[in-house]
Amino acid sequence: MNPLLEGRAKTLTDFQKKRKERISYFFGFPEKPKIFFLVKVHPGVELLKIKLSVNINKIATLRNSRGGNIPDLLYFADLVLRAGAQGITVHPREDERHIRKDDVFSLKEFIDSYNYKNNTKIEYNMEGEPSPRFLDLLLNTRPDQATLVPVTPGEITSDHGFDFKKDLSVLQEYSKILKKEKIRTSLFVETNLENLKLASLTGADRVEFYTGPFAEKFDRFPQIGQECFESSYIPAAKVVLDQKMGINAGHDLDHNNLKVFSRLPGLQEVSIGHRLISRALETGIDQSIKDYLQVLS
Repeated sequence: MNPLLEGRAKTLTDFQKKRKERISYFFGFPEKPKIFFLVKVHPGVELLKIKLSVNINKIATLRNSRGGNIPDLLYFADLVLRAGAQGITVHPREDERHIRKDDVFSLKEFIDSYNYKNNTKIEYNMEGEPSPRFLDLLLNTRPDQATLVPVTPGEITSDHGFDFKKDLSVLQEYSKILKKEKIRTSLFVETNLENLKLASLTGADRVEFYTGPFAEKFDRFPQIGQECFESSYIPAAKVVLDQKMGINAGHDLDHNNLKVFSRLPGLQEVSIGHRLISRALETGIDQSIKDYLQVLS
């Protein structure tokens, strides 16, 4: 097994033996028939135990909309972890519209304390643009993982990946610094195969696939989403795995479309915030996370 691909894995042989049992189910819309998915697994590729890292930006957004400390970010981080999530993700943007600088440090202290008290290894993932400001935050916080994301001024959310031809030298510099500090580095990417062939030149450990295009298609009609998954993301994953890099994914993944996307070869971690928190408004945080974990299991 590729040493980068952590966690329990099921071999292709096991998959073939239980092929009928592993048909993903999507309940569809009430007026439509039920839809079933059979996702192909390529020879020699293993399915992994996928970790769920919960992005709590939306909790901070709600808090900041009123001032004060309600809802309490650390209280909700505790709920998230006790429900079974394996990580916490934050994206401290320069305008501090959700996560603030003081949140970054208090969450690090909280996670370290939680791990010590519960003998666990919850991971802290920080997202941000490759800038001196973000690098300073990383070096002073020392999270488990730094996910570098290209940022366009004024954007509502991250909506594109790195262009390695254009950004290579900067990413090499940041990856080298973070590797020296033993901080795992992941890079936000799209599925352009020619671009992905340059990924390992950056020195990063993983990529995080931008899954917005897949989720958008899946929302319109699940079968179109599956076709996007098979034609774009599976070939992209193969290019990444051939370079012995790990794979994360995030953006608009939910408990429905993950029934397809969780079958991505080599997928190690998903980072989910907006849709998980939105579902929690209906079901509560605990049940929302359990729903996601069930799909990922």
